[in-house]
Amino acid sequence: MQNSRIKSFLNRIISASYLHSAVLLFQILVGNLKNFTYVIGDEAAKVGIIIDPSWDLDKVMSTVRRNKLDIKYIFNTHSHWDHTIGNKEIANRTGAKIIAHESAPTLKDISARDNDVIEVGSLKFKVFHTPGHCLDSICLMIDEILFTGDTLFVGDCGRTDLPGCSPAQLYDSFTEKILKLDDHTRIYAGHDYGARLRSTLGYEKKHNRSLQPQSKQEFIEIMSR
Repeated sequence: MQNSRIKSFLNRIISASYLHSAVLLFQILVGNLKNFTYVIGDEAAKVGIIIDPSWDLDKVMSTVRRNKLDIKYIFNTHSHWDHTIGNKEIANRTGAKIIAHESAPTLKDISARDNDVIEVGSLKFKVFHTPGHCLDSICLMIDEILFTGDTLFVGDCGRTDLPGCSPAQLYDSFTEKILKLDDHTRIYAGHDYGARLRSTLGYEKKHNRSLQPQSKQEFIEIMSR
């Protein structure tokens, strides 16, 4: 019981980790749907980005101010409302430009395409278009970290029974994009739906039902249950 209470407390605070000496990464649990908002910054240049702002924006901005970051961009991993409702307020408070996939119906300043690379200070973010959970879903990669939004969770994947979803497209996104990355790739998802806050692709290959060897038809049937 004590360990459970400790985990519950830790899940409510900001979790920070460092990719290397120049990069800051903050994983922030927000709202009642267990969303994650991310703040990533170039520590030396004092510039950064925010991924998927939604709720608890004061907590997000407190992280930005504490680390003296000039937020240049807001990235949306997809257009669902629980990942985008904080866009306008964060843009107004920071002057940041909103980046989303070119097919996203939401308001954006910059349209991203598959394999685009966006530079922020010394940081380089690569865009992977990964439709399936949403037509405009993207994953963002910096170094060996992949921000997967609702495409891939720890232990599961995003649902495919909503308008614009496609289990066939999600299968292709996994087999043609994500599964080709190195097993050491660290996975940071869009929700705290798993047994831990983050994972690795190698671990998910072994334990995530969505990434098991299977045909497209088998995957579609599983996602339809």
